[in-house]
Amino acid sequence: MAEPARELLLLRHGIAEPRTLGGVDADRSLTDNGRVRTRAVVERAVRLGLKADRLLSSPLTRAWQTGEIAQAAGLADALELAQALEPGGDPLPLLPSWLAGEDGGGSSATTVGATPDRPWRLLLVGHEPDLGLLAARLLGAEPGSIALRKAGLALLRLPPVAAGRSLAGGARLEWLVRPRIWLASR
Repeated sequence: MAEPARELLLLRHGIAEPRTLGGVDADRSLTDNGRVRTRAVVERAVRLGLKADRLLSSPLTRAWQTGEIAQAAGLADALELAQALEPGGDPLPLLPSWLAGEDGGGSSATTVGATPDRPWRLLLVGHEPDLGLLAARLLGAEPGSIALRKAGLALLRLPPVAAGRSLAGGARLEWLVRPRIWLASR
């Protein structure tokens, strides 16, 4: 039986409260507009048939709120927090076990719904420039060449990973969508 394809969805957090002097960046929440816009984007993704098998989010308030909206809209069944998705973190180490077919609990991706016709998808909710840098690295592109807008989505198709093989440069960008485009065509 053919191996299910692996796809990586990258979702930047929605519009958040502005930084304030003396305020804690990690505690900034989504604005009302940020919630509405994020909800509209993830609901559109669900209507297009996207569904993630696993959702990992930065633990910063604006990111996990975005993850909660994605989960509530049906983009994923559960939400997990991952420190590697904090600003300045490196999410690349999260990928090898997922690409190898493990869901983090040691079970095979094929046991959680992926088939040769339905890709195994991982959704990462985080921040810029980190998500864009991850995408560029996976695509073999120049750092800074990919950037996600707030509540923007990117979909990358990743090749099967062989032992010892680098993840850099083997991915294919399926799409990179600005929220404004999806919201204008509702």
